Amino acid sequence: MISLSSSIMAVDSTLSSAVGASVSEKDAKALQFIEEMTKNVDSVQERILGEILSRNADTEYLKRFQLNGATDRDTFKSKVPVVTYEDLQPEIQRIANGDKSPILSSHPISEFLTSSGTSAGERKLMPTIHEELNRRQLLYSLLMPVMNLYMPGLDKGKGLYFLFIKAETKTPGGLLARPVLTSYYKSDHFKSRPYDPFNVYTSPNETILCPDSIQSMYAQMLCGLIMREEVLRVGAVFASGLLKAIRFLQVNWKQFAHDIETGTLNPKVTDPSVRECMSKILKPNPELAAFITKECSEENWECIITRIWPNTKYLDVIVTGAMAQYIPTLEYYSGGLPMACTMYASSECYFGLNLKPMCKPSEVSYTIMPNMAYFEFLPHDDSSAQDSSRDALPRLVDLADLKVGKEYELIVTTYAGLCRYRVGDILRVTGFHNAAPQFRFIRRKNVLLSIDSDKTDESELQQAIENASVLLKEFNTSVVEYTSYADTKQIPGHYVIYWELFVKDAVNAPTDEVLSQCCFEMEESLNAVYRQCRVADSIGPLEIRVVKNGTFEELMDYAISRGASINQYKVPRCVSFTPIMELLDSRVVSKHFSPALPHWTPERRC
Repeated sequence: MISLSSSIMAVDSTLSSAVGASVSEKDAKALQFIEEMTKNVDSVQERILGEILSRNADTEYLKRFQLNGATDRDTFKSKVPVVTYEDLQPEIQRIANGDKSPILSSHPISEFLTSSGTSAGERKLMPTIHEELNRRQLLYSLLMPVMNLYMPGLDKGKGLYFLFIKAETKTPGGLLARPVLTSYYKSDHFKSRPYDPFNVYTSPNETILCPDSIQSMYAQMLCGLIMREEVLRVGAVFASGLLKAIRFLQVNWKQFAHDIETGTLNPKVTDPSVRECMSKILKPNPELAAFITKECSEENWECIITRIWPNTKYLDVIVTGAMAQYIPTLEYYSGGLPMACTMYASSECYFGLNLKPMCKPSEVSYTIMPNMAYFEFLPHDDSSAQDSSRDALPRLVDLADLKVGKEYELIVTTYAGLCRYRVGDILRVTGFHNAAPQFRFIRRKNVLLSIDSDKTDESELQQAIENASVLLKEFNTSVVEYTSYADTKQIPGHYVIYWELFVKDAVNAPTDEVLSQCCFEMEESLNAVYRQCRVADSIGPLEIRVVKNGTFEELMDYAISRGASINQYKVPRCVSFTPIMELLDSRVVSKHFSPALPHWTPERRC
């Protein structure tokens, strides 16, 4: 049973000192719960591991390692191996195929939560159980009490959040497979949620649950415009999602103004439930329509968020990791509003929250709540390539024993049956709240390119280039060298690949059409998450920029001039350093874009 502390106690000064003001009884309970959890990290972790091992003792997976009912940490660590998704794939596939025996969890697997793609391009299937919804809901319930310490008065208005469900499938055994937020939005925990200022949105549930993302976006933006004076915070899950919403307003503002002026909904919105709920909200308002027209018809969209929604206090978006690239654009559109990164979560597990949500994006740190799962940490050292085999792994470190300044890879053991699972997130310890370490998210392990929820690693990019290069063979042309970067200057952002080509016969060089087809072939080779984002228009067409011969030699000369060793120099497969970008762009001889969308359907998972 998961519950907040039943007793009302004085809120610890480390949380309350932010404003020095009294807090509500409900908030006091939540803040006291955080204090209890973070003061007793090690004992809570020991209890959580004991609970997980005890309840799952008879599972096929744990029996394999002959724990013989032991629930202590030493036995667990000495007998249960650290694993990757590929290690667990046979068990996961059996569950997906309909095997209902206790393979990983003693509780029935209720559904699979789809995570980012594997190296084979297939979405990961993360097993979950019904009670995990309670655990996630608990973490959500802590967000507003913390935010209220820094930004009081949020209960006086609403949040304009762009929230969407995504495609779901069924496994051969009949279990749903869908993204974690789709699972949450479709649950009674969300649809029948009790009143909480954090969950008061301008968007009715029907607009969020609309399966057509374009109709959903249209209705949510229209609601946000109608209730503009009530909006106190604007957000989306990721920074890229909020920027996509701003771009959607740029493209469709005339239609929004028409709908508001006449009180009639665009006929392209055909979802019956959306049309019904909008009929209760949308009324003729010529004055508001004129305002929308005036603001949106101007070429300068600087501060457009605060111009349209003048009472906005902050943006609620994830701007850590790959999303940090969007910070300057968000600052431009919002006039420098604070950006709150409130929660750290994944498909495998919800981890923790930011106890200082109004800090600068560069200073965001998350406090892992020790009651969410059992956490271990693999010391990470970029300077030496670590052998990923189990025998080569150093001893894992417990949550209470981490060192400030050190980087670690997160390992998790969950109630749903993941044991010592490598999440793939690299975190740096920045400090402590009580006895709980606080972490800065550094990056996903091995991720090279990312625009939205996509994650492309070096081996996948290499394979995509090899597949595209096949089209060049009949022209006696090959790719000599390449590098890449994620271009987020435009909305949506897109992948840019720099190619230096060796053309044996200039008379028979590949045409523009062939090079454009190379872009398409690369996209077809990338994983399902990338292709889904392309189809959903959250990533733009992939671009190949062909550079002059000798460009990559110049790149090496530049690196050596800055101190790189000529013996150890390797062409970077992803670049972001401005002088290097300028050098590459100054050598571009032609640009080519993918001419069509790659193939993606909900049923196609690889």
